[in-house]
Amino acid sequence: MARLTFIGGVHPYDGKELSKDKPIEVLKPKGDLVYPLSQHIGAPAKPVVAKGDRVLAGQIIAEAGGFVSAPIYATVSGTVKVIEPRRVPSGDQVMSIVVENDGLYEEAEPLRVKPAEELSRDEKIKRIQEAGVVGMGGAGFPTHVKLSPKEPEKIEFVIANCAECEPYLTSDYRRILEEPEKVIGGLKLVLSLFDNARGILAVEDNKPDCVELLKKLTKDEPKITVKALKTKYPQGSERQLIYAVTGRAINSSMLPADAGCVVDNVDTLVAIYHAITLGKPLMQRIVTVTGDAIAEPKNFLTRIGTNYQELVDAAGGFKAEPAKIISGGPMMGMALFSLDIPVTKTSSAILCLTEDDVQKWEPGACINCGKCAEVCPGRVLPSKLADFAEHYDEEQFLKYNGMECCECGCCSYVCPAKRRLTQSIKSMRKIQLAKRKK
Repeated sequence: MARLTFIGGVHPYDGKELSKDKPIEVLKPKGDLVYPLSQHIGAPAKPVVAKGDRVLAGQIIAEAGGFVSAPIYATVSGTVKVIEPRRVPSGDQVMSIVVENDGLYEEAEPLRVKPAEELSRDEKIKRIQEAGVVGMGGAGFPTHVKLSPKEPEKIEFVIANCAECEPYLTSDYRRILEEPEKVIGGLKLVLSLFDNARGILAVEDNKPDCVELLKKLTKDEPKITVKALKTKYPQGSERQLIYAVTGRAINSSMLPADAGCVVDNVDTLVAIYHAITLGKPLMQRIVTVTGDAIAEPKNFLTRIGTNYQELVDAAGGFKAEPAKIISGGPMMGMALFSLDIPVTKTSSAILCLTEDDVQKWEPGACINCGKCAEVCPGRVLPSKLADFAEHYDEEQFLKYNGMECCECGCCSYVCPAKRRLTQSIKSMRKIQLAKRKK
């Protein structure tokens, strides 16, 4: 029987054995908490507190800046120290609210919530919106927007993205093993928003324990199925996941809803579950701290705003000097020059490596081998697109479908000439996306 997959892709060393058997540990922050106002796609949040204000955990400190935006909540009790630009994983300086942690962890009065079955569709979506839930797989798209397509009756599939194809990351894996009821509960709540939809829990087949557990827990759920996907990167990318599970293709000008699909990450589903059933805002997430430079790789449930350095220290610090530190995974993560970075809603991992494989190779000339085209899941010509990008030939870049690149890094990974293909294409895509916004 053919395994569910997509065309292209690669099989990098996954490194998951370092942390996959490490149960989730709760980590309370000790130092200041930093809350960037842009932790999501869309308009930045707007502060509703000022310097000197005392805040409680679970208190809103920044409201949504528009419909495509999300509020931000304090995750500890303390005093607003300053509102100023702070560094985020992308390297940008983003206006942020800094809270001095008083170590008391006093919480705001919890919301009184009605049972989920008594809520209307609009009430459920409003609760998700007010909780500040965004896509926690990396994109950060506000979830209430995703769950509000123009024609909800045309949504046929709600796909739980349990693939976790990025090497080294094990946060979703641990969440499924330790709290599967919340993952399934979140999926059922999303399904309740779409009358004609069926739910799919999509898991790569290198996680057989997750597949069996989810099948066992959903055996009496007629609207939910579990599908094992072929282990291949980038199986968890939205376009590739939809194709593998449904056979439907989408391009850069389409949304998943255009193919009758809604896709949500594991941690996003848990956040939806917390928001609707408990009235809890998004305040925590799981972060994997791993790599061969880390003394004790671990999975931490930590509060938004926690400093990266605190997580590394809690994992035993460095057992060897890291040559490279990445926020996220090695394929799509962002290299860091400092650990003075806050955990945001989209932080998935801190990867610390003793060797910088990219830096030690000097890029050479293209040898026209075609390997980049073979592995490209977007079915474009990365070598040509990189040439156009490097020569600022925007017309040819667009003509050769440069916007169909999903920036997965497969082309750079296989290139024998070690060309920085993804980086070049990504730079040009950024220029084009900025022009579209204008």
